[in-house]
Amino acid sequence: MIAYNPKEWFSLILRFHKADTVRKLSSIMAILGLMTAFVVVADIYVLHLDSQSQVAKVSVMYSLLGFVISLLLVFRTNTAYERWWEGRKLWGGLVNCSRNLALKVNAILHDHPEDKAYLKSLIIHFPFALKNHLRNVSSMNESELAELFNITELRDKKHLPLHISQEFYQKIIDLNRAGKINGEQLLILNMEVQQWMEICGACERIKNTPIPFSYSAFLKKFIFIYVITLPFTYAPVLGFYSIPIVIFIFYVLASLELIAEEIENPFGTDANDLPLDEMSKTIRNSVELAFK
Repeated sequence: MIAYNPKEWFSLILRFHKADTVRKLSSIMAILGLMTAFVVVADIYVLHLDSQSQVAKVSVMYSLLGFVISLLLVFRTNTAYERWWEGRKLWGGLVNCSRNLALKVNAILHDHPEDKAYLKSLIIHFPFALKNHLRNVSSMNESELAELFNITELRDKKHLPLHISQEFYQKIIDLNRAGKINGEQLLILNMEVQQWMEICGACERIKNTPIPFSYSAFLKKFIFIYVITLPFTYAPVLGFYSIPIVIFIFYVLASLELIAEEIENPFGTDANDLPLDEMSKTIRNSVELAFK
């Protein structure tokens, strides 16, 4: 996720980064500019269309089409942002859940340091496992899970967050049977760990449920047809001024769609996705402080 100061207007206007839509659309914008220039030249030197007759068509037809496409893009961007914000709330809940669980484990198992250290490791490594699971990454370089489990066994696990939750449940049940924690304390810990899988399931729902294909395909086709027809309509009216205008209209419409595509899955590694690496490290630091 890109860190920035939203109050610095001019620095944001002049700033370009790898996720900037100008870079992604530059080739298409160049082709569209050449096509518009060709249409303008053809109109001026070959067709000689009546510009006055075109004014009414532009004002009526494209005002209506622009209104429709603006509604579609507003719905598209709002839907994508809701998914991004829901993902942020889920990981914020994971931060709070991990802190509360660490505090309770530290207090309940104060006289059992070995058991406490084992559960502490599970709490620390769950967010890293969830982050990699959402990104379809099997790497465990950020954690020391191999010290707790057999590394071959871990690599065979298709759902590492689920495996960690199972180990946590099994451990607290064993502690209850051994008389190290009572039934009430078992229920207290169970409620906190239950949130792990609820958060995991909600994140998987966001990741595995994209915007319906028919809607996404229709919007792209609408934008394409709308922009492709602009040069034929604006050329008789604006002449060569239609070249930058058509390019700018395409840039605005396509950029909104690209931004929506980027943030609708907030768990990836794109520039505007959630900072899951930093949030996982924040959880680890918070848990370490809770056990001191």
